[in-house]
Amino acid sequence: MSDHRPPEWMLRFFRWFCHPDYVEDIEGDLEERFATYTQTSGVRRAKWLFMREILKLFRPGLIKKYDSNIQFTPYGMLHNYLKISFRNILRHKTFSALNIAGLSVGIASCILILIYVNNERSYDTYHKKYERIHRVLHYFGSREGEMDFDTLAESDYIVWGNAPVAPALKSYFPEIETVFRFTSPSPWLVSYKEKTFSENNIVFADSTAFEIFDWSIIAGDPKTALVRPNTIVLTKKLAEKYFGEENPIGQTLIMDTEDPFEVTGVIDIPTNSHFSFDAMISMTTFKSMRPEIFDNWGYVDFYTYFTVRPGANVDEFAAKVPDFLEKNFTASFNYYVRMEPLSEAYLHSEAGRQPGPVGSLNNIFIFTSVAIFILLIACINFMNLSTARSVERAKEVAIRKTIGSLKSALIFQFLVEAMLVSFLAALVAIGLVLIGHPYLELLSGKSLPIDWLFTLKNAVLGIFSLLTLGLIAGSYPAFVLSGFRPVSVLKGSFKTSSNGIWLRKALVSLQFALSVILLVGTAVVYSQLDYLRNHDLGFNPDRVLVIDYGYDSIVQRKIEVIKRAMKQHPSVVEASASRATPGDFFPHAGTGVEEPSGEMSYQSPAIYEIDEDFVSTFQMNLIAGRTFSKDFPLDSSNALILNESAARLYGYTDPADVVGKSFEQWGRKGKVIGVIQDFNYVSLHNKVEPLSLRYGTRGNIAMLSLRLNSDNYASTLSELEEIWNQLVPHRPFDNHFLDQNFNAQYEADARFGVIFTIFSGLAVFVACLGLFGLTIFSTAQRTKEVGIRKVLGASTVSIVRLLSRDFLQLFVLSLSVSIPLSWYIMTRWLENFAYSISIGWEIFLLSSIVILVISLVTMSMKTIGTALSNPVNALRDE
Repeated sequence: MSDHRPPEWMLRFFRWFCHPDYVEDIEGDLEERFATYTQTSGVRRAKWLFMREILKLFRPGLIKKYDSNIQFTPYGMLHNYLKISFRNILRHKTFSALNIAGLSVGIASCILILIYVNNERSYDTYHKKYERIHRVLHYFGSREGEMDFDTLAESDYIVWGNAPVAPALKSYFPEIETVFRFTSPSPWLVSYKEKTFSENNIVFADSTAFEIFDWSIIAGDPKTALVRPNTIVLTKKLAEKYFGEENPIGQTLIMDTEDPFEVTGVIDIPTNSHFSFDAMISMTTFKSMRPEIFDNWGYVDFYTYFTVRPGANVDEFAAKVPDFLEKNFTASFNYYVRMEPLSEAYLHSEAGRQPGPVGSLNNIFIFTSVAIFILLIACINFMNLSTARSVERAKEVAIRKTIGSLKSALIFQFLVEAMLVSFLAALVAIGLVLIGHPYLELLSGKSLPIDWLFTLKNAVLGIFSLLTLGLIAGSYPAFVLSGFRPVSVLKGSFKTSSNGIWLRKALVSLQFALSVILLVGTAVVYSQLDYLRNHDLGFNPDRVLVIDYGYDSIVQRKIEVIKRAMKQHPSVVEASASRATPGDFFPHAGTGVEEPSGEMSYQSPAIYEIDEDFVSTFQMNLIAGRTFSKDFPLDSSNALILNESAARLYGYTDPADVVGKSFEQWGRKGKVIGVIQDFNYVSLHNKVEPLSLRYGTRGNIAMLSLRLNSDNYASTLSELEEIWNQLVPHRPFDNHFLDQNFNAQYEADARFGVIFTIFSGLAVFVACLGLFGLTIFSTAQRTKEVGIRKVLGASTVSIVRLLSRDFLQLFVLSLSVSIPLSWYIMTRWLENFAYSISIGWEIFLLSSIVILVISLVTMSMKTIGTALSNPVNALRDE
């Protein structure tokens, strides 16, 4: 006989499931078979065959019977449960409506937030090479001393860089497959037949665009569309604007009144792209116009993207960067690059000068938390409302148990009812989602596709989630109601357990806490937005009309004549020409300024090119020296103005000390003539950075700013347009008010505030439903006590106070959790802003009072009615 034994764990499994009457006989046969298999097939195969034999024995005829209340429910019983559930829902219309309303609002809110969050996370994922696309981040620093580039944070880099880095990377790194560059947007005057418009979002782009990005090609050949000079690819929107239903391919657009450009393609860029444009002009066009900048490592106007070959390890790039720069970079300033995956561009990038708007991980976290809060509150609401009915259904349960109903059957009955309510709520929620989706798109300012929701995978996931939601929301009521003792109920001595009371109190406390957190969040968001709107910017943006003429050479030659003509209008107080205005695009410039020690220090502050009227037009504060003046003709070539931050950057704590110091910048040399107070030329998300202001030459001026003193804007704009058309008939009167344009930087924050407030309000609404349910339960439990107190002379006010006291205690308890948690969450959110409010105690106090008042009003709908009821009705059963 063989010494080998069958697997012991399989034998234990067999003994566990097999009926005791058969174990001994069958086990002996199994061991004999194992011995036979061992001799004929070997030990390893014998073990596999032994396990197969045992699994074949796992069948109903041999499985032992367990003493258990859990029974398989046949179809007839399930049908009966559904019928009873429908009857209960229809019989108790108020409770059913509250349950379905709470759950449907919770589910709909959760789905709508999911749609928004999914869209935020979907940016750029439509590209087939999404995982292999990266972009170049650039660091431009002073040329003083050696630097440890490994210590640089990502926020020290910018996405905006130079042109030569792209071919150099392609040549040095064999892992790189394709490189693509595009410039920052530039303004163009575009004409087709009688149509002429000023377009401000046109870029130059390499012909490799379609090798990297999978934009929808509506017309044209992507391989040749951007190869030849003077060719342009339009977006679908721009093509329809100029050509309507006409085929644009091969048509000619006149750019800047003289240059013909052939339309070679039409594309459609999805809205969930982290950068977009209205048209692309071939990069060969730009190269023929300004060939020198394509070898200049210090000229910054390009965004560089590339794909890596399959299997390439991008992490190894970092180790090769120093050698790459040593072989390719020859300029005298400090320069470094790093690679950033496309997957990080929208939500995770901290680099500056992004090519488009970026998302916020904090906002996604907050919205996701709100979705969870609403759904959690909805489940608590369901539990509380179901528990509130426990007194009414106690006799039903008692009678069922008396006539032989098992506890498992009752549990199943209540769970079926809970899941039925969940499915009904889901149907209502789908309707609410379809109604609310267009409004969500309007509030968010984004196209939010929902077709991805209606897939088989999501349908299965949705059904599973509903079943889970029904089980979670209905589990506590099911087990509580099925656990009633029939004797106690039928004798009239029924009481709910203390454990149930404490659980309900804990749930209500959680509702209070979540409501306070959401209301504090709403208050902080609106306080911060109000702070942004009213913060002292260091200049006055009100009533400043900006006319953008896009570097038009004809306008540039006549700009002084235009300024004088505009200033003759009685509503125009000041007029100034500049390259940019606060909130607009601006470059950086390598700038050397004499330090207090006498040495020249080279940095890269931002640069504004302005005229002598810029400071007065924008009502900025000059704190040292003077501004540009026509009394000093050489200001146009040898004078520079700094802001306070720039003065500090070069080592001057007292701004007056930098006045008269030497400077070098972009081919100019001279003296610093003045220092202006820091002003926020970018949004308050960022601190004021060092800024230099130099006199703008005619070819670098693109905007005319007018300060108005009129309240009749319609009439004034009409008259100014008439003056403009007389002097510049070929150019549209493209204008905007500076305050509106500057405040557009906070549009995303404002939209976030509105959406957050709406969903917070829905969460509080659902929480009120839950509070109303617990109030019903509490007052029903104390009906006889209230009757006795009224007979003994208690007043209505004292009874209302009595019925509300427990809830007030729970509210105070919830504050100990909600206040520190809400402070932490909103403090993290405020970190997105360089200038922000401090969260004061008054916000917590006001939010708590509002929630308290809402709660008292909600409870009073039942407590006052109970306090005013006739005590005879409560005591006649005694």
